[in-house]
Amino acid sequence: MSEKRKPLLGFMGKLPSGPALGNSSKTHCPSCMGLFQAPRLLPCLHTVCTTCLEQLEPFSVVDIRGGDADTSSEGSLFQELKPALRPQTGILCPVCDAQVDLPVGGVKALTIDHLAMNDVMLESLCGEGQGLVCDLCSDRDVEKRCQTCKANLCHFCCQAHRRQKKTTYHTMVDLKDLKGYSRVGKAILCPAHPAEELRLFCELCDQPVCRDCVVGAHREHPCDFTSNVIHKHGDSVRELLKNTQPRVEALEEALAQVKETNGALQQRVEAVAADIRTFSEGYIKAIEEHRDKLLKQLEDIRAQQENSLQLQKAQLEQLLADMRTGVEFTEHLLTSGSDLEILITKGVVVERLTKLNQVEYSARPRVNDKICFSPQEKAGRCRGYEVYGAINTKEVDPAKCVLQGKDLHRAREKQTASFTLLCKDAAGESMGRGGDNIQVAVVPKDKKDSPVRTMVQDNKDGTYGVSYTPKEPGIYKVLVCVKEQHVQGSPFTVTVRKRHHSHQGVFHCCTFCSSGGQKTARCACGGTMPGGYLGCGHGHKGHPGRPHWSCCGKFTEKSECTWTGGQSTARSLLRTVAL
Repeated sequence: MSEKRKPLLGFMGKLPSGPALGNSSKTHCPSCMGLFQAPRLLPCLHTVCTTCLEQLEPFSVVDIRGGDADTSSEGSLFQELKPALRPQTGILCPVCDAQVDLPVGGVKALTIDHLAMNDVMLESLCGEGQGLVCDLCSDRDVEKRCQTCKANLCHFCCQAHRRQKKTTYHTMVDLKDLKGYSRVGKAILCPAHPAEELRLFCELCDQPVCRDCVVGAHREHPCDFTSNVIHKHGDSVRELLKNTQPRVEALEEALAQVKETNGALQQRVEAVAADIRTFSEGYIKAIEEHRDKLLKQLEDIRAQQENSLQLQKAQLEQLLADMRTGVEFTEHLLTSGSDLEILITKGVVVERLTKLNQVEYSARPRVNDKICFSPQEKAGRCRGYEVYGAINTKEVDPAKCVLQGKDLHRAREKQTASFTLLCKDAAGESMGRGGDNIQVAVVPKDKKDSPVRTMVQDNKDGTYGVSYTPKEPGIYKVLVCVKEQHVQGSPFTVTVRKRHHSHQGVFHCCTFCSSGGQKTARCACGGTMPGGYLGCGHGHKGHPGRPHWSCCGKFTEKSECTWTGGQSTARSLLRTVAL
């Protein structure tokens, strides 16, 4: 057990320093603002009085069929199961509006927040016992506490407690002497056996049990004392908390970026507005009217994008608030809760933190900040005058973008290939500017995990030069995306051929002429001559009838040689003779 947990293990372990607990949020109901009365822990980790929850307006929750569809035509099997499909009700958390699906027993079947009950007791002690009544008579103010029975007693009941033979030697403590303690709550009794205290934990059922439960419903189940199993279960909750805290930091950073972007948006809008006002001064009434129209358009853009940022901000704040609630409650539980309280609350905490960790969110501001003013752009006529100046918020349309280049679909190994991307807006007009987010991937067809390194050059005029150097020949898949969307013609394939090979032989009419009449000279065309000649000759068998290369047999003089060193000896021999 860690040093941090040691002071909290005992039922009456003292706090390190200071008062018991002074945070009203831990002791007061967020709904009625009063001290907790029978507090219940909701799945969102907010605590509310039982009475307050019962006063909330319930609503129907969709059953397992996913709706209230007509089942008159369904089979008899479903009709037999129909009585088992009980409608479920739910309520909304009064703090965060999270949906709470009520169990069969209703509000009173929700988990009791024993930690909050202990905090209420501690706060009441700080007020000289105000609000505490005797556990026996439920009438008089509390003066003492029986440490053996863990009961708060008034003066009269305390005297009676001492006179009884069975409780004569019980330890009694003045109420004022309990102010420095961290645990003064009542013993947690078994719901099934109210006379027995929960001291054991069933590993199979994952719940605390009492002595009678072990010999009854949990017979032959693996059970152990809570003090023996708290290490394992407490560590699992701590590990989940450890994994949750970085997400809180990431949310805070994302929220800060949204706020910063909002400020930059305001500055940019103000700058554009200043440009518009400066430009419009020279045109008197016509330009003033045109100016007002431009400012109205800019304000609409600002309002639209600011609304988008505010919506994202609200979503992030809500998720951050939920995260903080979960973290604060879990930290408080692990540092202030008893072993049994941790085990009782563990299931709700783990479920909530796990669900929060699975929530997806966008950390990048979702706005278009490409707002600019073009003073030289014609804007039509205003009051009979030709006016200039327009607000440009054009966005690139991936479906209108064009890929250009004569070698768009072919390349050679170890040689740089390139093509051009022309970005256009939804109207099919060139963007005329750069700055767009262009993603290009060149992937071998048979080696998808080994993409080729690409370079994208922004020409600042709406065009982007793309270049890459494939290392091996083969079929490659090229993906070109703008704003994470494929442009027109993407993806497409590129055939990468081997590097250009020069001819090693001679471009001749026949081997007889080119070799000076050698009988052993051969040609890649496969032609032969009578008289023991191994190569081709004019008009003889296999001669192609036109000039050709001796190394590969191609008929075009300015072409790539397809001969390789691994081919026949005849070609190698002719190549040697030719050289």
